[in-house]
This record gives sequence, structure tokens and C-alpha cells, in this order.
Amino acid sequence: MSTDATSSVQIGAWSMLGTPAAASLMSRVGADWVVLDSQHGLYDDAGVIAAVPAASSVPVHVRVSANTPALIGRALDAGAAGVIVPMVQDATEAATAASACRYAPEGTRSWGPLAAYRGEPTVPPAEANARVSCAVMVETPAAVADVDAIAAAPGVDIVFVGPFDLSIALGMDVADLLADRTPGNPLDRIVTACRAAGTVAGAFAGGRDAADALLGRGFTWVAVAVDTQLITAAGTALVADTRGAARRPEENR
Repeated sequence: MSTDATSSVQIGAWSMLGTPAAASLMSRVGADWVVLDSQHGLYDDAGVIAAVPAASSVPVHVRVSANTPALIGRALDAGAAGVIVPMVQDATEAATAASACRYAPEGTRSWGPLAAYRGEPTVPPAEANARVSCAVMVETPAAVADVDAIAAAPGVDIVFVGPFDLSIALGMDVADLLADRTPGNPLDRIVTACRAAGTVAGAFAGGRDAADALLGRGFTWVAVAVDTQLITAAGTALVADTRGAARRPEENR
């Protein structure tokens, strides 16, 4: 991953719906990258394989469902630019995830890119190692306690905060987590660790207010647009506005 990304702000889109059409649409909203969610979204293995090429107008990342080499390798074999690995607890787990992203001698990834099944050229191992991005999620007090080592673990490019799981684990609301400015608070601690290690500080926002708060805290790789939320919010607003407009002539009679 380019070292420029540690300082430049990148805004991402997030797809939950599990179809190539949804992935393609989310890749065209103007975001710098798109994530296909196979942990809490509807993307299964077949869905990822179909959706990655459909969304390839921007770098496509896959949030895998667990920190296992098979899941990580499968997402990358499908052509993903990188993975987001959930529930990483310490530097050892972070290094394991990073190793699974890269071929030997830098890692333990098994060779098997799926581009050949589409009649496309495969990327040589050394080039794939240089291109790939490994993001590890910090979502628990244990991970925050070890975040300095996690951010500095070999091969980790991004430390990615899951604010919902982290706030639940800390016994607080997301809004309170985002607003916490006490000395040694989790978000500042994560950003400081990333800056010291030269690692990108990323986070899931899911909306403008949270994104503004996270960007203001120093996070530079932030997911803001989520397909399920966009459909619900825009659809609800449009229906309500149209219903209101239809009623107004009757009220003026």
C-alpha cells in the first residue's frame, strides 16, 4: 500500500447487499474504494467472486468473516485489492492476517488466483505482494491495549476501527466513544499508534456525522456510504416528500 495513504484522506463506500449490481453501483458513487462485507453483509464466497470484477472501477476490499488464511486468500484470489480482518486482538493475530495476504517469502498465501477463470492475466507474486492491503480491525479493549504493537506488526497497512463493536465492548454508546477526549481515550490512542508506525488509521463511519468526528480525530481512511442505509434513507425521504406534496393541494381546497 502506498505510503502516501497514511496522510491523505480517502473516503470509502460499503456494500452489504451481496450482489454484483449493488457492488457496481457503490463503486460509482465517487468513493476512493469500496468494501464488500462478508462478515455482517450478504456476500458469500460466490458473491465476492462475482462482485469484485463488477466493482473494479475502484479498489475493492473484502471484509472477511474471520481471521483465517483460507478466507483471506479466497478474497484475494477473487481479485480484491485487500482485506479487512475483524476482531484482531493482538500483534500476533495481526501478523498472522498480514502473512496470509502475501506469498512467500513475505507470507504464507497459497497460489491460486481466479483471474484465469475469467481469461485474464494473473498478477505475479512479487507484484501482488507489493499491491495488497491488509487492514486489521481493533474492536475490543484488549486490542486497544495492544494497538501500538498491532499498528507496527509486519505487513499491517491499516488499523481499522469498528466503532460499534468497540463501543459495546467498552460499555458506552458510539456517540460517547466518538466524543471521548479524556487522556488516553481509545480513538486518540489508535491514531497515535498508527502515526508512530506509519500505518493508516481507518474506521467505519456509516454516516456524515460520524465521519466528520472520525476525520476530526485524525482517521484518514473512512467508510461513509453504505448501500442499505442509502436505500432506506433516500427511499423514506422521497416517499414522505411525495406524499406530503400530494396532500398539500387537498389542504388548500
